[in-house]
Amino acid sequence: MICLSTILVRSRPFISYKNYVAFFSTQRKRKVVLGLETSCDETGAAVVTEDGEVLGEGLRSQKNIHVRNGGVIPPLAQALHRECIHDVVQKALDQSHLDIKDVSAIATTTMPGLALCLMVGLEYTKQLIAKTNLPFIPVHHMQAHALTVRLINRVDFPFLVLLVSGGHCLLAVARGVDDFLLLGQTLDNAPGEAFDKVARRLKLQHHPHCQGLSGGQSIEKLATEGSIRLLMGKGTSLPKSRSCDFSFSGTMSLAHWLIGVHENHQGITKDGGKHLDNLPDICASVQHKITHHLCTRVIRAINFCNQTGLIPESNQTLVASGGVASNSYIRNALETTCSALDYQLICPPPRLCTDNGIMIAWSGMERLKLGIGISNNPQDVRFEPRYPIGEDISSNVVKSNIKVKAIKFW
Repeated sequence: MICLSTILVRSRPFISYKNYVAFFSTQRKRKVVLGLETSCDETGAAVVTEDGEVLGEGLRSQKNIHVRNGGVIPPLAQALHRECIHDVVQKALDQSHLDIKDVSAIATTTMPGLALCLMVGLEYTKQLIAKTNLPFIPVHHMQAHALTVRLINRVDFPFLVLLVSGGHCLLAVARGVDDFLLLGQTLDNAPGEAFDKVARRLKLQHHPHCQGLSGGQSIEKLATEGSIRLLMGKGTSLPKSRSCDFSFSGTMSLAHWLIGVHENHQGITKDGGKHLDNLPDICASVQHKITHHLCTRVIRAINFCNQTGLIPESNQTLVASGGVASNSYIRNALETTCSALDYQLICPPPRLCTDNGIMIAWSGMERLKLGIGISNNPQDVRFEPRYPIGEDISSNVVKSNIKVKAIKFW
């Protein structure tokens, strides 16, 4: 246990000793959850209270390493998680002025994600539980993204949620903390994956204005100076499917074709060191194509929810989260789309859209307060690299045969 004098040294000045005693006493009474996240390339830990206060956080990103390697290499990601997970957890506890035995429960991402990465978080959690006998709450990574918004905003169930990241893309109705209806999901590539692969094809990791940025961030940055017209009217996604499913493989193929055409025109080789003169236009066009596909599916999802009464008029809200949801062009397009359909768009702050321990701790807290999802046999819990977010009703969306009328957001 960290002594009170240590708390006084580490905390803000000009607060009386009496108030620190009161603070410390309050911390002991409130429910507090430690959350651990290792599903992909972020090692995260956080301590969150039942009323949504983040007492401490540790976060170690592998982004710069994986950017240099052209993508996430699971064995390397696993090694990096193992190397830093103890320090990350300890940082979260130190900032909280709490010892591990003072938390009410431990919540850890166990599904879905990269198997080798999930393994690290789960193994470390089991070691902590063996020492402390604390309750263990396994957390679904995508549900945690959906629930993060409730940490900072009052968003009542049910609400529509769009989760877009480097590994996932889905639309669902959140009816409760562990009650989700899946309307549609990606059938092939995720939008973040599409951004990354196009960025690598454009050699943006070597561009002077994109150093240290992910593929999606690089495209977003360069696109601000470009025109979206290069791919206007070219190619469509799932033209015969009136569903809420996503497909970004066609967009990637179209982008590779476009890049090849312009390389030929400009006399640039695919493996050469030069960049295309019209990089901003290509980036803007690809970004717009991905955004347009996201928005058309959101429109259909909203119409489906209106037809079926899944979301009442009093609570017409779309929550957008996941790493790609921090893209400002996509956010603005979703804002325009929602506004035209009398929906409210709510997004967590960009730093909470990417993977972090806070969202896992809060998801665990939501379950702890309801007394659900707490494992009876923590040592028997297994990680699940692929696990559905909830009940799949995507076939009902197709049967509804909803034709989408495009909304202009540019």
